[in-house]
Amino acid sequence: MTLSLYSDEHYMREALKQARYALAEEEIPIGAVVVLERQIIARAYNQTEKLRDVTAHAEMLALTAAANYVGNKYLSDCTLYVTIEPCVMCAGASAWAQVRRVVYGAHEEKRGFRRYGNLLHPKTELATGILATESAELMQQFFAQKRK
Repeated sequence: MTLSLYSDEHYMREALKQARYALAEEEIPIGAVVVLERQIIARAYNQTEKLRDVTAHAEMLALTAAANYVGNKYLSDCTLYVTIEPCVMCAGASAWAQVRRVVYGAHEEKRGFRRYGNLLHPKTELATGILATESAELMQQFFAQKRK
């Protein structure tokens, strides 16, 4: 199966690469990329342990890097790809940044934003379930290692 260079699956695979970096560093394996005009302008993975910062989620780091790239706090032409459903903080940040689209892989039943309603910007499009199995498997692997 060949993926289109500009498909949601293609960009989610890039986010999964970031999640694997997090896993290798014993961080919760969540990865994110921000895309503008079919180009990845930011990549990030969870670094809360490394940076000793509870806000250092993949989405937050990616949104900051994207804003620096475009020179603007608004990312209204951008798509955020993230392997796991964003938390309330990250959904709120994407709303403030006015991200055009949010695409995520696996649902996060305990801490995902959708549990609290739609916290995204009213104009933001949402797509879910993209490579959900792969995203969920990384999380399961991480927590299985923690239980050993």
